[in-house]
Amino acid sequence: MKKIKIFFSALAVMAALQSCKDKNNLEEVVTVPEPQKEAPANAAVGNPDDIKAEDAAGKFQMVKLPYAYDALAPNIDAKTMELHYSKHYKKYTDELNKATKGTDLENKTIEEIFATLDPENKAVRNNGGGYYNHGLFWEIMGPKAGGAPTGALSEAINKDFGSYDAFQKLFTEAATKQFGSGWAWLIMGKDGKLAVTSTANQDNPLMKGQTVTGTPILALDVWEHAYYLNYQNKRPNYITAFYNVINWTAVTKKFEAAKAKK
Repeated sequence: MKKIKIFFSALAVMAALQSCKDKNNLEEVVTVPEPQKEAPANAAVGNPDDIKAEDAAGKFQMVKLPYAYDALAPNIDAKTMELHYSKHYKKYTDELNKATKGTDLENKTIEEIFATLDPENKAVRNNGGGYYNHGLFWEIMGPKAGGAPTGALSEAINKDFGSYDAFQKLFTEAATKQFGSGWAWLIMGKDGKLAVTSTANQDNPLMKGQTVTGTPILALDVWEHAYYLNYQNKRPNYITAFYNVINWTAVTKKFEAAKAKK
């Protein structure tokens, strides 16, 4: 009887070992599917011309993006541009129309609104700023741009800052040191001179109560949504890349228009 028990025990052990071997063999032949590859960060994801304000009859309509979402890559990637334009900017536009509809502000231009706006009117202040600031931001960038300004704008920069390099240093500092969300600006002051400044959130130099006021001719968005997908927390890298996409021809036109009003 004892021998029979030992025999069956040995069979059980052998069966268990064979089972483990079979499982190991099964595991070796299982094919694990490869993870799907993400689309390249610079892949165009839509057409900016398809994005319209929610209220087609509203006073404020979206400034047309004058280039494709991927046109500024690799400095500003397509996905960031698509989200920035079609989500953030569109939201500011829609909310501004809602905030002004049926009020005495509805028939004013955005610049006229800023001139008399009560700072406590947060709905118009925040959304109006987001609408105006982004509209300018889209216009002063472009593909195959960068370099340095020429002509009258170059002369004014040299006169008011000492050199283009000196201006660039001041502008970079303003954008870098702006705590949290905000904007860096090149403006023409009431005295006709150029100046660099920054504002918090969606404020701008046209609004009352700002440290430095004037007419914006160049703007840089330093909200995280403007760069985080590509640059994460490296705002200085984003600022450096911005100089590669400044459309100085467009900035010069704004400079000349501001000068003509003096």
